[in-house]
Amino acid sequence: MTSKRHPEKQRNIPSYSIRKPDWLKVKAPSTDNWKNVKNLMNSKSLVTVCEEAACPNIGECWSKKHATMMILGDICTRACAFCNIKTGNPYPVDISEPIRVAEAVFEMELEHVVITSVDRDDLDDGGATQFANTIKEIRKKCPSTTIEILTPDFRNKSNSLDIIISSKPDVFNHNLETVPSLYNEVRPGARYFSSLKLLNDAKQLMPGIFTKSGIMVGLGEIKKEVLQLMDDLRAADVDFLTIGQYLQPTPMHFPIKNFITPEEFNFYKKHALGKGFLMVSASPLTRSSYHASEDFQKLKKIRNQTSSPFDGNYF
Repeated sequence: MTSKRHPEKQRNIPSYSIRKPDWLKVKAPSTDNWKNVKNLMNSKSLVTVCEEAACPNIGECWSKKHATMMILGDICTRACAFCNIKTGNPYPVDISEPIRVAEAVFEMELEHVVITSVDRDDLDDGGATQFANTIKEIRKKCPSTTIEILTPDFRNKSNSLDIIISSKPDVFNHNLETVPSLYNEVRPGARYFSSLKLLNDAKQLMPGIFTKSGIMVGLGEIKKEVLQLMDDLRAADVDFLTIGQYLQPTPMHFPIKNFITPEEFNFYKKHALGKGFLMVSASPLTRSSYHASEDFQKLKKIRNQTSSPFDGNYF
């Protein structure tokens, strides 16, 4: 880690992670598909959250030609204690980026794509217009590709959600990241109930859309807090919950408090399904966009088998 990447963490006392358990060990990426995805992203001057956030699933996902593209640059205006993405003053918005993203989606022949971004508190709309333009370009270039967006919270950006929803993504995802008691330490630039409101407002504006949120565990939360968070998300009518193990990117990041066992993840999954989520992905290596394409197909099938409110003109 360099001072340029995480200047706000330089005063932290290094905290070295305890040894990872066997269930968290993954193979290093090495396949031809992985190399092809990397070369394609480089040739299009595109950024992926897979690389920037040091995702442990990059080898598996890129080998299947799945990648989560991160728009609006690689520098974030926030400084979340868990995140490996650079912090600082971002560059101006690249207006050609949506076209390059669409070209990459086309060349990868993606059936489902996940688009995310850094936080852009410096922009009047928080980057919402760039999301909308990216969705429009993908629709033009790849009309059969379904689109999932993983957005920042657009805090204090009053029209941002309307801009995004008007472009009609198929899945609206915004992560709570952790339980409210840890926000001051882990996610200081965000507000728990503002994030919940964003998810609820997305469903209110477009009842047929799938909404999704995710959290990390192993940050020091207790089980009853996670169960309450589930209730809060269901009150916001969120359809899909993801729960994964927090992994410390560097010794200067927020320390891992404990490793959650596969049995404990099964406990969370059982309780979440009992609370009414259409789908739950809970495992040590679960991440927001992990298996997103397969999960979207499952979501559609599950909804079609239930009586959940649905705008039949949407799909």
